[in-house]
Amino acid sequence: MESPHFYAVIIGSEILNARREDKHFAFIRDALLRRGHTLFFTCTIKDDEALMTTLYTMIKNDPKAVMFSFGGIGSTPDDLTRAVASKVFGDGVLYAHPAFRASIVERFAEAAFPHRVLMADLPKEAGLLHNVVNNMSGFYLQERYFFMPGFPQMAHPMVEEALDRFYPVASTPTYRATLLADTSENTLIDVMRSIPPHLELSSLPILNPQKPQVEISVSGSDAQEVEAALGLFEAKLKMLHIPYRR
Repeated sequence: MESPHFYAVIIGSEILNARREDKHFAFIRDALLRRGHTLFFTCTIKDDEALMTTLYTMIKNDPKAVMFSFGGIGSTPDDLTRAVASKVFGDGVLYAHPAFRASIVERFAEAAFPHRVLMADLPKEAGLLHNVVNNMSGFYLQERYFFMPGFPQMAHPMVEEALDRFYPVASTPTYRATLLADTSENTLIDVMRSIPPHLELSSLPILNPQKPQVEISVSGSDAQEVEAALGLFEAKLKMLHIPYRR
């Protein structure tokens, strides 16, 4: 897929009510950056079926979406992810995955029934993601929607597995050029408006009590075009005799 949109969905009422701290956002952001990708969207939501359905449906409607969903794939009543994933991305039915079911039975024997074995009930044609901690798998659909447990020790190796297997390196490299100018954003708005929309422009004001400052950054797939765009800002700053540095 050319320039996929990477979504991270972190599911857990325990994060929103401060019983747990999120450990997923920074991890997946950095895992993507190491491979030349960037996050397109991230959010943290409670374990709510209607909310999960709405969010998954929105992501499904993006033809370039690749989603990593953390949490809710266990077998307790508050684990809703498998059923919602089947409803949105499949046919609404959960099927016993033979290999996953066998691994649960092998690990827990009679104690696998009647509850633990339900973790192997997955959407149709689900593939498995290896759990390095206890072999209780995550799963994926269509090689683009990935579902992991909420535990970082289990989920993060699954993210690495999925990325290495399906999205190892960005097909289109991204180049970035940045400068820091001793002025406010307002000085450079006319130049900002001239930057082609297919380039990513970032304007970040710096809270400096001594003087106004702004960081201007331009990124895109063509290094010469990126440099030319940043050169427009440099030309304006030089014309106004405003100090800047790259």
